[in-house]
Amino acid sequence: MWRSKSLLIVKKLLRSKMFWFFLVLGGVILYRFVNEYKRVQSEPMISWTKSQSADCAVVLTGGAGRVREGFDLLANQNVKKLIISGVYTNARLREIMPVWSFYGNLNENDVVLDRRSETTFGNAQQSLPIVEALKCRDILLVTSRHHMYRSYRTFRASYPENIYIQKHPVVALHYEASVLETGFEALKSLFYSLWAY
Repeated sequence: MWRSKSLLIVKKLLRSKMFWFFLVLGGVILYRFVNEYKRVQSEPMISWTKSQSADCAVVLTGGAGRVREGFDLLANQNVKKLIISGVYTNARLREIMPVWSFYGNLNENDVVLDRRSETTFGNAQQSLPIVEALKCRDILLVTSRHHMYRSYRTFRASYPENIYIQKHPVVALHYEASVLETGFEALKSLFYSLWAY
């Protein structure tokens, strides 16, 4: 009796249009997620093999090594101006980069802190007026390797075509992100693809 009721429920479910709708929707979401995962994972480390320069660098805070890489680019004169996006509201430049004195004669006027951004989309939206005010024709986008795919697509969708964006990924703690980190980033990228790019 219990088995026949279960079979009847399964048969009704299989005939239901909602069941097939959610099955197809789930398949599409899974396919898109796997696609985003592969793209996040396959982001190349071009900053190790190619010397890059631009008018400005936009550093996205939130990961180890990003800010230091931005200061290295400024100190080595690969960029003229450095924009650090996503800085805490009350943070001061010397707190962000305590080894400032070891960088020689860097000018504090060449570093702009964006304190309003809290997300990758916010980084793109809030840094654009700064980039335009500084008259940057091209930028180096500095963030971690596994964050680069979503960041670049968000910036490319937010910035006008006449501003050239070069990827400049950094490695935070390890070259390969864990499956969990990559999966979480792929999920965020899937979400961003619905509305940000």
